[in-house]
Amino acid sequence: MKVFSTSIKERLKQLDFVILACALGMTIMSVLTLYGIRDQYAGGSRMFIVQSVAALLGLVSVIVMSLFDYDAIVTKLWLPIVGVSVALLIVVKLFGYNPSESSGPRLWLDLGVIDWQPSETVKMLFIMSLSKNIDLVKEKINHPRSLLFVGAHALLIIGLVIFIDDLGSALVFMCIFAVMMYTAGLSLWYYVGVIGAAVVAMPYIWPHLGLYQQMRILAGFDPTISEKYGYQPLKSRAAISAGGFWGKGLNGGSEYLKVPVATTDCFFAITAEKFGLFGALMYMLMMTVLIIRVIHIARVSRKDTGTYICAGVVAIMIAQTTENLGMCLAMLPVVGITMPFLSYGGSSMLSTWMLLGLVESVKLHNTKYYFEREKA
Repeated sequence: MKVFSTSIKERLKQLDFVILACALGMTIMSVLTLYGIRDQYAGGSRMFIVQSVAALLGLVSVIVMSLFDYDAIVTKLWLPIVGVSVALLIVVKLFGYNPSESSGPRLWLDLGVIDWQPSETVKMLFIMSLSKNIDLVKEKINHPRSLLFVGAHALLIIGLVIFIDDLGSALVFMCIFAVMMYTAGLSLWYYVGVIGAAVVAMPYIWPHLGLYQQMRILAGFDPTISEKYGYQPLKSRAAISAGGFWGKGLNGGSEYLKVPVATTDCFFAITAEKFGLFGALMYMLMMTVLIIRVIHIARVSRKDTGTYICAGVVAIMIAQTTENLGMCLAMLPVVGITMPFLSYGGSSMLSTWMLLGLVESVKLHNTKYYFEREKA
């Protein structure tokens, strides 16, 4: 029982403002970049407005979500959350479309006013439900039965993400699962076994991949192998190089105009050309500080579910930042993963801010109230 309570104002004073400042700084870079290219792209002004509104809604969501007890929600609703996640992914498969009208995967839902990418929201829901699932078996996390219980949960969601052809997000979900399980104490031998099995299976899997898939993978590590498949990453790298140290300015630069799908896949290249290496380093610094702060909150969390949630958020930030940076530098395959707080996309921006709402909830509900009783 919680005998003493605090006002909303007092609770909001406990927010981690370092995390919020870093997220706001990266978001401002994104919005400024879109403002600088609004005349170079069809619908550029709309992109600027959508990103700004999504960021504002995201900031509000952090404040609102931080006031709710994350542990009470995941404890009581983790199974319904799994059901909602499954339903969203099935709806996307049945009614999704591609706003670019290309032959790519149909991952968006047309809500009239905006296009919504549910898989971004499902990342947050997956972290919430998985945190409680792991918590239920944490004492025997290395037992095969426990792994089967948690693995079935993960396989259901990841399988559906692959089913809707969102392979980039599937990789992120796998990272979330791996990091959260490691945080719970899963033996490293399981990871060694999975990696070893993947290495052994690759020669048998590779011939069954389509030529398009094979070339995307090969061009990711050596973009000069194919002019067609290496064009995007090479142009992205050229745009980053053209920015120099200080950049071409908010309204300067032109190399980014040669990068296909630059506002989503390679938005970092646009930002780097306009703000230079200095801007790129500032982004990386803010992301690093944010990740360190989230790790700290995970370490001091009073509830194990809070630790697992923070671990899942860290996994998203590291996985997406690393992969997107590798894409833009022509060092990793282009798989359509966005750069957190930077790439254009209302769904991505709002969902990423909402992840911070979960983290802030963990921090705000970390205080043990007098006379409050709980299990260790």
